[in-house]
Amino acid sequence: MTKLYIVRHAHSTYTTEERTRPLSKEGRADANALCEKLSMYPIDIIVSSPYQRAVETVKPLADYLHKQVHTMEGWKERTLVEGGAADFQKAIEAVWEDESFSWPGGESNVEARDRGVQALNQLLEKYNGKHVVVGTHGNIMTLIMGAFDTNYDVNFWRGLRMPDVYTLTFEDKELARVERIDL
Repeated sequence: MTKLYIVRHAHSTYTTEERTRPLSKEGRADANALCEKLSMYPIDIIVSSPYQRAVETVKPLADYLHKQVHTMEGWKERTLVEGGAADFQKAIEAVWEDESFSWPGGESNVEARDRGVQALNQLLEKYNGKHVVVGTHGNIMTLIMGAFDTNYDVNFWRGLRMPDVYTLTFEDKELARVERIDL
């Protein structure tokens, strides 16, 4: 059994620059609380999206456990539209209504899900039988989980908190169980 603790990042201070958007003061406090909660689990490795807010969310745990945060591009947030969306709600609705639709310079749900599932499979192969924390983002997290169960959809995404943690337990590459960890 391989356990992936999928962590949606804590609250961030909004900037248009996706890669370097930092956690807010509230987000940093929540990352510390997340550390306290997840440090009770037998964590073997910590992986994250390369985006600053995702790394900063799992960094307190890594520091506490004396582990390194390994970044993987496949866990970055989906690119919705190049340069940012003028109307985020309209942009996000369009990609969820038509799985193959993408805005200029953006990824469709199909493209982002394929990228995310590939990253997940890489972890399952490399860390078979281990407990892995993964710092990531709400949309890509939902798309990956939706590849295994269609109940993980836009409504699930809308209900996610910052941070939020779901444990995905795999038997080889078969998803056996999903559990939410209360923070």
